[in-house]
Amino acid sequence: MTVLKIAVTGASGRMGKMLIETITAADDVALVGALDLPGSPALGADAGASLGKPVGVLIESDLSTALADADCLIDFTRTEGTLTHLAYCAEHGIKMVIGTTGFDDEGKAAIAAAAQKTAIVFAPNMSVGVNVTLKLLEMAAKNFAQGYDIEIIEAHHRHKVDAPSGTALKMGEVIASTLGRDLNEVGVFAREGVTGERDPSSIGFATIRGGDIVGDHTVMFAGIGERVEISHKSSSRINYAHGSLRAARFLADKKTGLYDMFDVLGLNSVV
Repeated sequence: MTVLKIAVTGASGRMGKMLIETITAADDVALVGALDLPGSPALGADAGASLGKPVGVLIESDLSTALADADCLIDFTRTEGTLTHLAYCAEHGIKMVIGTTGFDDEGKAAIAAAAQKTAIVFAPNMSVGVNVTLKLLEMAAKNFAQGYDIEIIEAHHRHKVDAPSGTALKMGEVIASTLGRDLNEVGVFAREGVTGERDPSSIGFATIRGGDIVGDHTVMFAGIGERVEISHKSSSRINYAHGSLRAARFLADKKTGLYDMFDVLGLNSVV
């Protein structure tokens, strides 16, 4: 059996630790690199030490050292860091699974350009459940195209730096695309004061930040006499880690190309 060699960014963070634990528990992948920011107190420590399970991989800040043996890098950090890692991986043919959110159009274009040199899975949410939810939203939007107001409510922990979440925006994009609309034109991201009547073509967003909420998303299709809500709630980051490993396995036989979790899960063929 060929073992897929994986490196992880943000190794001392919440998601990084979950990825390390999940990778070391699997028998078809191996942790070969762990990255963290220069100056991090975790540098030089064993990547599994804080989990009580030393793994023999030290946390590094140098890309060339941490990625020397990697087939694939899993990145859940911040946009500026991910773009630095992206440039290195594209140059050296290292595949990437990117779960970082908050990219602007320029950042997304950089990812698309890098995918001409290496294989990348880029998705705002790696959870299998969330991506099945996206497919359900696509199906629902086809049937609620007229007479239903669409609102997206999301909640995350107090440390999240972007809003709305990448997942909420992806939900809006899926719905808007299904309805033949442009989310940049119909998305409403703030309401205050006398707003006037609701534009029936709009897609509204509401954002909650607090405590240690891992991630809750609800899409409401509100009609006259009925309301349909489609929700996904995360209670642990482990679902993101398992989805990321599925994405890394999907890339194993890919040389180049930009993919998302619909590709990984085969959902593009589901009508």
